[in-house]
Amino acid sequence: MNFVSETVMLHLSEPPSVLVAEDDSNDAFFLRRAFARSALPHRLFVVQDGVEAVSYLSGTDPYADRQKYPLPGLLLLDLKMPRMNGFDVLEWLQGRPDFNRLPIVILSGSDLECDAQKARKLGADDYRVKSSDIVHLTKMLHELQTRWLNGHRKGAPDTAHGSQPLQLPLHYAS
Repeated sequence: MNFVSETVMLHLSEPPSVLVAEDDSNDAFFLRRAFARSALPHRLFVVQDGVEAVSYLSGTDPYADRQKYPLPGLLLLDLKMPRMNGFDVLEWLQGRPDFNRLPIVILSGSDLECDAQKARKLGADDYRVKSSDIVHLTKMLHELQTRWLNGHRKGAPDTAHGSQPLQLPLHYAS
């Protein structure tokens, strides 16, 4: 069974989950808090680095139980992490066609245009600069839910904008 068919089966019973790869405990705390405040119905799973993200996505121990650790409907990926950084995760994902429809949003402390360009070249669908402002994070989560978790899938036609997938610009915190 591939990513798309397994994800569709999971979507029938519950809203898609969100996987966050974030090594900074403060950033993870603010994101969890914003997620709780947003009251979105999606389950949030946080891993601490790229190695754990790959293990989660691969379904290897300790993430082999897909009932407990479902495939995500969205990946929020930090760039600067120990052991395996976000760019390495993006490169790993490029070699896995089953994940071609997994929306990937970079959530990074870097506002360098070269990081944003490299992330997009490696397959990121969106780039957001981290914020510790709970209002900003909550708004961002609602935007991401609307774009990626409310039935629209990566690579599927965006009926609100014609038959071509919508290309989003990179977003930066103001």
